[in-house]
Amino acid sequence: MKGTTLPATTARITAVDTYDIRFPTSRELDGSDAMNPDPDYSAAYVVLRTSAGGHEGHGFTFTIGRGNDVQVAAIDALREHIVGRPVAELCADPGSLYRDLIGDSQLRWLGPEKGVMHMAIGAVVNAVWDLAAKREGKPLWQLLADADPDWLVSQVDFRYIADALTPDEALELLAKGKQGAGERAAELLRRGYPAYTTSPGWLGYSDEKLTRLAEQAVADGFTQIKLKVGADLEDDIRRCRAARAAVGPDIRMAIDANQRWNVAEAIEWTNALAEFDPYWIEEPTSPDDVLGHAAVRQGVHPIKVATGEHVQNRIVFKQLLQAGAIDVLQLDSARVAGVNENLAILLLAAKFGVPVCPHAGGVGLCELVQHLSMFDYVALSGTIEDRVVEYVDHLHQHFLDPVVINSGRYRAPTVPGFSATMHQATIDTYTYPDGAFWAADTAADLCGADTEERA
Repeated sequence: MKGTTLPATTARITAVDTYDIRFPTSRELDGSDAMNPDPDYSAAYVVLRTSAGGHEGHGFTFTIGRGNDVQVAAIDALREHIVGRPVAELCADPGSLYRDLIGDSQLRWLGPEKGVMHMAIGAVVNAVWDLAAKREGKPLWQLLADADPDWLVSQVDFRYIADALTPDEALELLAKGKQGAGERAAELLRRGYPAYTTSPGWLGYSDEKLTRLAEQAVADGFTQIKLKVGADLEDDIRRCRAARAAVGPDIRMAIDANQRWNVAEAIEWTNALAEFDPYWIEEPTSPDDVLGHAAVRQGVHPIKVATGEHVQNRIVFKQLLQAGAIDVLQLDSARVAGVNENLAILLLAAKFGVPVCPHAGGVGLCELVQHLSMFDYVALSGTIEDRVVEYVDHLHQHFLDPVVINSGRYRAPTVPGFSATMHQATIDTYTYPDGAFWAADTAADLCGADTEERA
């Protein structure tokens, strides 16, 4: 990709279309946890249209309902930076757009490099990588794995992390990762990548549903499940006991507090659940509290500490690693500024020897993050030891290239792109508030209110 020569007349980005897409997951309590009891899984969705026709770039960031319109508005604010750019130039160097957006002084003031605007940049940058992979005719994991290490290093922003990882060190890691990459790619295509499932463990589920789904997870080949905890200790003890009885002693069982606790409370609560042999405690406290995570890690050993789905940028990940605050790094495909920043985070994890087990609970996150872990295995860390990608069994049918799980493993995508493209029927149905589902829902509510008033 590096060094592409542009033709005299070149295709350009002609439009940036955005959609506020929401799914009514709160009605079955899918996705419920101690901090988010009634989420409606949502996507602030973006499509990059081109003058060439054919290929488009699709991307999104994940929210849980209210405020998704704010996230869409943030993506809309980036339109002027994207429309008119030459497609070949953009795909040959996605980092050029990343640097322009991150470096815009007025956009930067809204962060810097955190929050709604940073996530909007991530959605757009991911859409560019989707477009680039489609043009190359490769799934994104393969595009990254095949790329020249020097070019990959050129895509990484080393500002604020060079004290922990230099460009030369990154190049050395990537050059080493190339050794045996072909064999690992073939193994990936044969066997897939290990997954774990959170589907049994949503906090709003009954004990009966938890038990049934946990037993089914083991039957389906998963070797790790995860339970949401943190609202009520007695409830957590009961639910962990039921889950452990359902899966037996040999299946790993992680627990996830979703940032619910103060530091001392996290230590006390996690140790109260230690009898059920939790593999890790996830997000025990604020994702911004590096020293708090370090204290929790010391206080709950040998239970591992995992965090990352709400870590806002590569700098905080750097500090978590430097402080020895985490045992497991959980990057998210749509929380930071897209593939470029996640390359930096994967390289930091490789430098510190910390396994990456990405967050993937949410609409489309499984589809995206599988590519990052597969690249990491094939061409960076070279291992799947103690590495798993989260899986939840919701909403995959809305994507043209949905994840496929076989015997507790992600099958490697073979369709070109970043697996981000939604069916047009999904966009038409679930765009809020005028899509077919939400319009019918509003009409039903109005009809019910009118009937009640007449009665």
